[in-house]
Amino acid sequence: MATFYGIGVGPGDSELMTVKAVNTLKQIDILYTPKAHKDQVSVAEKIAAPYLSKDLTVKRRHFPMVKNLSEKQSSWRAIAEEIVADVKLGHDVGFITLGDPSVYSTYSYLLDIIGDQVAVETVAGISAYSQIAAATSIPLVLDDELLEIIPATADMSLINKAVDINDNVVLMKVATHWSEVFELLESKKLLDQAIVISNASMANQQQFKVAELTKETKLPYFSTLILKKKYQF
Repeated sequence: MATFYGIGVGPGDSELMTVKAVNTLKQIDILYTPKAHKDQVSVAEKIAAPYLSKDLTVKRRHFPMVKNLSEKQSSWRAIAEEIVADVKLGHDVGFITLGDPSVYSTYSYLLDIIGDQVAVETVAGISAYSQIAAATSIPLVLDDELLEIIPATADMSLINKAVDINDNVVLMKVATHWSEVFELLESKKLLDQAIVISNASMANQQQFKVAELTKETKLPYFSTLILKKKYQF
């Protein structure tokens, strides 16, 4: 039966893709991938590139990164309809996404639209925060500690609450609201308990102790902060 596959390609290093993800890429007929800025190849496609066959049909599609929900939904629907049509023609179709398909991924919106129109299989991937923990050899969470994962784009009141009630906090996309996040941690005297890793597992990976940064620091887009209140970096 032809199937639509959502494939997590991990945080950046092609070697961090799972065996299942690689094998799935080798069996599909058509691959959908986000179109990067100025029609460049996306980060996800660059990660998957070593495993893509020459016979694979790659369809790069634009996913608007805008606040206008109706504009995004219109794009998602058009792409989902194209995917469904391809699968119904008997093709195995894949969609690649950074990290894990179930964590802040456009794939989930496509899946919601596609529903049960065609067979679907989701292939898990390594999330950036898991790789960051591995890269630093520091556990994300131990024993009865609490861990919360929250995007830095969330309302600051929610981020403030997350910091107050959890032992460990992962802040995704932290570059987008860096000055506010820095001021929050500074006010709570938690700068020494936080670390930022940018471009996790990529060739240009960078690691920063938050205490050595300022609120004016310009971080790369793919930056994730880990706060461990019981640990000093």
